[in-house]
Amino acid sequence: MILIGSTEFNIIKESLPLGVSLLAISKGHHQESIRKLSGFGQLDFGESRLQEAIPKKNELNDLKQLRWHFVGTLQKNKVRGVVKEFDFIHSVDSLSLLERISRISEEENKTPNIFLQVKFRDDPKKRGFLKQDLLHSWSKVISLNNINLIGLMTIPPIALDFSQRKDLFCECRNFANHLRLKDCSMGMSNDWKEAIEGGATWIRLGSRLFGNRKI
Repeated sequence: MILIGSTEFNIIKESLPLGVSLLAISKGHHQESIRKLSGFGQLDFGESRLQEAIPKKNELNDLKQLRWHFVGTLQKNKVRGVVKEFDFIHSVDSLSLLERISRISEEENKTPNIFLQVKFRDDPKKRGFLKQDLLHSWSKVISLNNINLIGLMTIPPIALDFSQRKDLFCECRNFANHLRLKDCSMGMSNDWKEAIEGGATWIRLGSRLFGNRKI
């Protein structure tokens, strides 16, 4: 499978409603694929491993307009590197991790854009805040410095059908509205249309844009 062409890319972009942004998940793909997609006008790229992302960023240093999103599980010992290298973090799954990001961001004079990962269904393979736990700690969350809290992120359990996924996406959108957060990062290559119907403002497409992973 090869990288999507400009015509196919434009079809996807033109199908997105106003207010929905496309995040190209470039993890597992070479920097030249990122460069090519950026030539079609794509600016936002998602990586999940710091050690993979840094060499790509160095090779693409001439593309100053690119915005980098961290989408993987964030280990506490990687927080400083991620804060320094990424503009957005989509996978903040606990208060303790958020507090660490806040402290290190202040030390590094950074203010990353933050999505809180929320788990709306029982799924041992997924991490994230439970709704009631996030509500309980909300006053602490919004008191933290050097973070720009912009929204929620969620990933449905793989066993859900498309109708159930849409219901989950709607629940995430409603919860974000309750918390007065603008953005919802949800929906991937197999369910992005349901995510948009459910209220996503960011969809995360990987294989749909790049094909199978190369690295």
